[in-house]
Amino acid sequence: MSSARPPGRPRAGVNEAVFAATLSTVHALGYAAATVERIAAAAGVAKTTIYRRWPSKGELIVDCLLDAFGPLPLEGASRAEVMASSIRWIAAKIGEPGVGDAFAGVFSDAVSDPALREILATRLQDPYRLALQDALAEPENRILFFVDVVVGTLLHRMGMTGEPMADADVTALLEMVLPYFTDGAGPR
Repeated sequence: MSSARPPGRPRAGVNEAVFAATLSTVHALGYAAATVERIAAAAGVAKTTIYRRWPSKGELIVDCLLDAFGPLPLEGASRAEVMASSIRWIAAKIGEPGVGDAFAGVFSDAVSDPALREILATRLQDPYRLALQDALAEPENRILFFVDVVVGTLLHRMGMTGEPMADADVTALLEMVLPYFTDGAGPR
């Protein structure tokens, strides 16, 4: 019996292992202490394996978040229902272990890194923005403002308390935001 690896892509499943290790490392140590070296060790891969796929920690975090978030579930018959399901979805995702910390950390890094800001805008924000624009028939500026208000509020809570927003507070956020997206209502 041969112990040689079969032909094809080596180490199938590396992305999944690295993403899981990234979130668990960020959750356990915090964003700043979650170095690529520590993430690689937790994933059982070499640092070079990570750097071949992601040239920076920021790019790794963005892809990890995309994997954690998955597609935006556009659930509901009305605009208000779509918005409510979207808000509850992102609040739940940000509350998952490591996700909120990773999200807040990469946002913080992007403040002083224009290239990372561009990656966040094009790879992380744009797919969700476009899905919401299509589902709600709203102009880009209104969707971007919605994203700023909702995600900003959720990340602010994480930053100030270290905890995700409680369900009652998510409901209060919904009550403040939804009047602007109720069918036929809200300022334009």
